[in-house]
Amino acid sequence: MTAFHDALETRSADERAADLARALPAQIAHAQDKAPAMARLLQGVDPSQVTDRAALAALPVVRKSELSKAQGEAAPFGGFTTVSAAEVEHVFQSPGPIYEPGRTSDDWWRVGRFLNACGIGAGDIVQNCFSYHLTPAGMIFESGARAVGASVLPAGTGQTELQARAAFDVGVTAYAGTPDYLKVILDKADEMGLSLAITKAAVGGGALFPSLRQEYADRGIRCLQCYATADLGNIAYESPAMEGMIVDEGVIVEIVRPGTGDPVADGEVGEVVVTTLNPDYPLIRFATGDLSAVLPGTSPCGRTNMRIKGWMGRADQTTKIKGMFVRPEQVAQFVARHPEIARARVIATRDGQQDAMTVQVEADGGDAAAYERSVADVLKLTGRIEIHPAGSLPNDGKVIDDQRSYD
Repeated sequence: MTAFHDALETRSADERAADLARALPAQIAHAQDKAPAMARLLQGVDPSQVTDRAALAALPVVRKSELSKAQGEAAPFGGFTTVSAAEVEHVFQSPGPIYEPGRTSDDWWRVGRFLNACGIGAGDIVQNCFSYHLTPAGMIFESGARAVGASVLPAGTGQTELQARAAFDVGVTAYAGTPDYLKVILDKADEMGLSLAITKAAVGGGALFPSLRQEYADRGIRCLQCYATADLGNIAYESPAMEGMIVDEGVIVEIVRPGTGDPVADGEVGEVVVTTLNPDYPLIRFATGDLSAVLPGTSPCGRTNMRIKGWMGRADQTTKIKGMFVRPEQVAQFVARHPEIARARVIATRDGQQDAMTVQVEADGGDAAAYERSVADVLKLTGRIEIHPAGSLPNDGKVIDDQRSYD
């Protein structure tokens, strides 16, 4: 079993709660003092009162659209950072465009913890096939490799024949990149008659299908994946136990009902909302737009932090029905009008050549006519109401389900 990266990974629940009670108020106060955009969103918040998850859940959620709008008004970081572009070593541009800061010290994105879990460390040579061009993925993994003492072949993307030749000539032992590109390199090496020494793979940025992971295992390569973003760095990662993903020690993860900031019960699918303890980029309750769920219990590997089930789809389910956009936050507004409703789900279908809408609600009894009036008022559309018993709707995080086929 891989040695732990540091003592933070094995803290008791009481130790982690006590550390959070100190770190979270300090981060909120720092954001209020040094990050103007976060200060506006946190106006009136007393940091000393935000010492646990329950208090954190009362704060507003920050969405990427707000980040983009703020950057349009105050380029490049929109007032969400505590440092200027001239004070950081790198400025990156992700699709949108969205600009992100980057630092070169102290494993700034915290990927070293994941690489350590992969068994990568001193003596390894990592072929880093994440892009180094504009987007931060290449530097994110290079920073992590430095943190664990590994050497890096900064390969980037493309030029597969050269990648295979370099992996052989340099004696690469580990791969970092998207899940599928490693197979492209391995197949090219086979074609060229080159026997590569890769036995470890740290992947992200795409789906790792079980069949592909097994193919790597059959080649003697242990492949683990992480969940990271340009804004937040590492959010969660697999360990050799491969039971869900362990939340990184530098962030606080909440799972909330899409369109709201309200936490859902453990095991229920919802949107991933992250608070980062990074002092340079103190995003508080940043909505990723991704779906996941809490996996109860702790990992058999000995790491004790909260686990999530990994990426389970997108939370932004905005759909146009009968010419009108229906958004998750509108569904949440409808539910809020009726306290007896536990959950609601809008289903878009076709009735002949026209759109049709059904609204399913979980409630004990309930007044279908009242629900229909609320739907018309909030969604500006009429639809059929179905009342279902509590716990009967699918646990997949969907509040808008577009079942229309245009074939």
